[in-house]
Formats: sequence, C-alpha cells, structure tokens
Amino acid sequence: MKRIGIIGVGEIGRAVVTGLCDGGGSEAPEVFLSPRGARTAAELSSRYEGVQVCADNQEVVDRSEVVIIAVRAADRHDALAALRVDDDKTVVNVMAGVANDDLRHLLATDAALVRAIPLPSVRERRSVTVTFPSHPVVDALFERLGGARPVADEAAFNVFSALTGTLTTHYAYLATLTSWAVGHGVAPDDADSYVRSLFQGVGRALSDETRSLHQLAADHETPNGNNERIRTTWFAPANSEALNKALDGLLADL
Repeated sequence: MKRIGIIGVGEIGRAVVTGLCDGGGSEAPEVFLSPRGARTAAELSSRYEGVQVCADNQEVVDRSEVVIIAVRAADRHDALAALRVDDDKTVVNVMAGVANDDLRHLLATDAALVRAIPLPSVRERRSVTVTFPSHPVVDALFERLGGARPVADEAAFNVFSALTGTLTTHYAYLATLTSWAVGHGVAPDDADSYVRSLFQGVGRALSDETRSLHQLAADHETPNGNNERIRTTWFAPANSEALNKALDGLLADL
C-alpha cells in the first residue's frame, strides 16, 4: 500500500496523515488530500514531503490505491455523488452512521468497502481501530496506526461506534471536576493540572489488561472510603441506567 487518498481533511484526516508520516521514513506512503479542509491540507502538505493536495476529489481517487472517506455524513452527497471509483480501489468509510450499503449505492461501485472508526490518537500510533468487514489491506493500514480490531458484523460495529460517542462526556466530566475545585477557591491552573495528572494515572492503569475494569475499580477503592462514597452516591443505579438509555438511543440511530 503505497498511495493513500483522504477525502475530507478534518481532525481524523489530520491524525491519520500524522500517524502514517511521522517517523515513517522510507515506509511512509504517498498521501493525496482533497482540497476540502484547505488550511489543514496545505499545512500537512508543507510538513510532509510525500503529502500532496489534489485539485478535486476525483483526482484523489484516481491517484490512490486506498481512499479514506472522512467527510461529515451530512455532506456526503455533495462531496461524493459525482465520483467515479474503479472496482480495483479499496474504500475506507469513516463516516459515523453511514452503512456500507448506503455508500456503495452513492458511489455506484463494486470496489471493496470497509467501515472503520479511527480515533484522534492514531496520530501517535496508539489507538486500536475497529473495522468491518476484515480486509487485509485496511487492517494492515490500521495496524501501523496502533492496531486493527475487525468485528464480525455491522451490528457489532455500530456498538463500538456508539461507545466512541462517550469521549467528550469524559472530558466534560473532568472539566466539571476542575470547575468545582475552582469554585472552592483553588486557582484554575492548579485545578486543571491536578485533574489532568490524576486521570493520566488512571489512563496508565488501563494498560494493565490482566485486571478487568471492575477489578481496577475495586483495587482503587477502600471500603467506606472517599472513592466508594462518590461512586455509590453519584454514580448510583439511576445514573447508570440513564447512561445505558442514552447509549441505546444512539445505537438505534446508528
């Protein structure tokens, strides 16, 4: 895989390019970017020798072996309807909520279509990317970016997609903790740096896959201690049920 095209150069497109090209040396592929997201595309092109901005989306397709489609789902008809995609291409669909059948109908192609959920941390080659269906070329691409996790069917894929919808809630939770501390007289910079440090430690603990998530939680609690108090009073069964309900609603829409 030596030529990769990206249509829609937003946060995910930038992360994929960075992950592939930083430290890639002679193994870094040629990358062809759509003019959509012009500022980001131009910046990436100036940073990496093998990255080029194309005149239009059709040129991206024509020059690439693998085409990553990363436009917003709502923009897909305007961005993709006129494209000609030869059957020997491999298309990676990273649009949330857009099934491969939908994309195949839009592109009118028999090319291989693979759904994927790359996260921004692929820029650091640390993020496992869920794919469906398994495809040797696409799975190899994401192995370079932190790992590929093919799933058996589109229903399972949508469950993983729903899980990614919880990311900004986690950041908002941390921001709420910081604001609470500031409200009690702690300097904003001190509150921010402490909350970041506290949960970076949690992130490192997650790398220990010998313990289940339930076991990690138990290991960080003292009976009748502070952690148990917050978990049982704030993250009570009603709160847990509300989260499950929100995820079920998102999954139904996906």
